[in-house]
Amino acid sequence: MSQPHILLLGPPGAGKGTQSKRIADRFDVEHVTTGDALRANKDMDISDLDLEHDTPREYMEAGELVPDAVVNEIVKTALENADGYVLDGYPRNLDQAEYLDSITELDVVASLDVSTEELVDRLTGRRVCDDCGANYHVEFAPPEADGVCDDCGGELVQREDDTEETVRERLRVFEENTQPVIDFYEGEEAFVTIDGEQTPDEVWADLEAAIEKRV
Repeated sequence: MSQPHILLLGPPGAGKGTQSKRIADRFDVEHVTTGDALRANKDMDISDLDLEHDTPREYMEAGELVPDAVVNEIVKTALENADGYVLDGYPRNLDQAEYLDSITELDVVASLDVSTEELVDRLTGRRVCDDCGANYHVEFAPPEADGVCDDCGGELVQREDDTEETVRERLRVFEENTQPVIDFYEGEEAFVTIDGEQTPDEVWADLEAAIEKRV
């Protein structure tokens, strides 16, 4: 089997990170995320793009949003250096999807479908250790003692971006920007929708079957 080119789509809380790791292990491909790609290439020379800054690092250190043109170049470099990949977190809008379509050929585009209410439950239930950063969930992965980290005994807190109001706004923005991306791929032979409300193992079984069918 050739090493596949896989795109995994889904809103925050859909389980993309978990499933991407399983895809990377099973199919011997690289897990490419925009965050990792940005960090790995933050000193890339982008002066030829004639933008405000000449490296991604300058945008990041200024706390500014990295422009699409820069993200595109970084993703292109990451994909060129990978024999096969599962791409997670990109494209985030239609322009990026059209750019991706121009630089690579995708074997599988899998969209994890999860309802808004389920996502709100998942994301608002997350708790993070204030000391060591370990992650828990009040329902799916609770600590042994309520509010206390199993690893270091630190206090578990809810991050500001995990409050219900913030979560619903994040999901609204995702829907607004990313639904056109799903529309862009829907109808293609490579595209498949996966029920993301199943257990992680059930989601994985459907994903693995969909990839094997298309590669």
